[in-house]
Amino acid sequence: MISPSLPPEYLDVVDAQDKVIDCQLRTDVHRLGLCHRAVHILVFNLQGDIYLQQRSSQKSSFPNCWDSSAAGHVDAGEDYLQAAQRELGEELQVVEPLEALFKLDASPITTNEFCFVYKCITTQIPVPDRVEIAQAGWFTPAFVAEWIQRESLAFTPIFRIIWSKLSKSS
Repeated sequence: MISPSLPPEYLDVVDAQDKVIDCQLRTDVHRLGLCHRAVHILVFNLQGDIYLQQRSSQKSSFPNCWDSSAAGHVDAGEDYLQAAQRELGEELQVVEPLEALFKLDASPITTNEFCFVYKCITTQIPVPDRVEIAQAGWFTPAFVAEWIQRESLAFTPIFRIIWSKLSKSS
C-alpha cells in the first residue's frame, strides 16, 4: 500500500536477462506484471540461528506471512548490494558486510522479481521496523525446516524457495 504522504517509488523494469529497459512507478510495475528486481537478506547470529520476520498485516502482498530477515525492492538506479544494505538498515537497523548467496530468476512465484539473496552474520540486536514487521525472532534452522513442513502457507512463497535452495546447498 502506498500512503499519500510517501513519495512515489520508482523501480527499474528489466528484461528476461535482467537488463534495465525502463523505469516505472512501483504500483504500475506490479499492476502490469513487469519484471523488476528485489533482494532478500538472511541474518544469522554466531550460534547459527536465523532471524525471521512476520510481515505486517498492512503489507499489500503476503500480509502476516513469515519471511526473510529483511527484503525489499531494488529502487531505480540502485544495484542489488546497495538495496540489500539499505533494506537491512531500514528494516532491522543492522549494518554488516553481506555475502551474496545466489540469485533467483524472475517468475510468477517471485512475482516477476529477479531476486538476489544475501547473508550476514551479526552480533548486533536487530531493531525491527514496526510499520513493516509485525514480529520477529531468532530460530534454529532445524526449527524453521520443521515449521515450513508443518505450516508452509505461514511463509511467503519466495522464502520457501530461498529456504529450499539454502538447505540443499548446506
